[in-house]
Amino acid sequence: MRKMITSAIAFGAGMAAYNYMQKNNMMSNRQMKKIQKRITKALG
Repeated sequence: MRKMITSAIAFGAGMAAYNYMQKNNMMSNRQMKKIQKRITKALG
C-alpha cells in the first residue's frame, strides 16, 4: 500500500513537470515520446 502511494505521488509530480514543460515547449517531440514511454512502463 505504501509503495502505491509513493508511486502515485511520484506520478503526480511527474505529470505536473510534464505539463509544465509542454506548456513552455522546453522539450522536443522526440523527448516527449521517450518520457511518455517511460511513464507507461513505470505504471504497467
